Amino acid sequence: MLYTYETFEVKSKLNKKKVFFCILVILMVVVLSIYSAIKSAEYAKQKQEMKVVEETNLEEQRKAEEKAQEEAKAMKNANPFTEEQMQAIENIYTAEGEKRVFLTFDDGPTTSVTPYILDLLKQENIKATFFILGNRAKANPDLIKREFEEGHYIANHGYTHKYSQIYQNSQTVLDEYNHTESCIQEALENPNYHSKVFRFPGGSQGGYYHSIKTEAKQYLRQNGIVSLDWNSLSKDAEGVHTKEGLLQNVIDTIGQKQSVVLLMHDASDKILTYETLPEVIQYLRENGYQFKTLYDIL
Repeated sequence: MLYTYETFEVKSKLNKKKVFFCILVILMVVVLSIYSAIKSAEYAKQKQEMKVVEETNLEEQRKAEEKAQEEAKAMKNANPFTEEQMQAIENIYTAEGEKRVFLTFDDGPTTSVTPYILDLLKQENIKATFFILGNRAKANPDLIKREFEEGHYIANHGYTHKYSQIYQNSQTVLDEYNHTESCIQEALENPNYHSKVFRFPGGSQGGYYHSIKTEAKQYLRQNGIVSLDWNSLSKDAEGVHTKEGLLQNVIDTIGQKQSVVLLMHDASDKILTYETLPEVIQYLRENGYQFKTLYDIL
């Protein structure tokens, strides 16, 4: 009996040690689990805080970049032309090396034609120069904004396009320019914008008002305004009624010129100009012309 009792006592002691050891292990596991959970929660919290800080910094950076872009945009075309810039526009028809073309559109913007031209130019990644009529800028300010936002040059074509009203004298030409400038500024909501480039309705040379145009051209230049004509045209304002005819006029008037200022129109009745434009662009590309806007030479 004594032997049996001693054996039982040893086994009991061994079981107690095992139970204690197991409890200890369990406690350690629980403690480690809790500690790990706390650390994981702290890490997740830190990570979330870092993410919030990073997102805040990115948002502040984005806002700062947007503000800088808006400020730069507000100052675009704000400063007067230098003499060098004026001469660059006056000498636009001469070029050394590369073949270049400046697409220009007169008499817009109009809701029936201008948006389609803008869509195509955006698709083709081409910038152009739009010579704006003041009365149409007043009627379609959103299109002026779009032209500007998409990187096109907004130039001045006078307010009325009525020769007898514009060409009374040099001052009436300047008055037409200034009236249109106000309409452009109002459309862009930017009083600092100055186009500084004027296209005489009918061109700056020839015709019944040639002498007044000549005087006005010098008068405008004295006021920091450069006039710009063209050396190629589609004749879309001269009664051509087919795409083939418009394209052929472009080809014929370009000839072998290295630097081309191409006249077209985005008036309300010039949907054919838009319909012909893809073929015009294709022809110019196939013949090695690089598309430029006035910003590229200033």
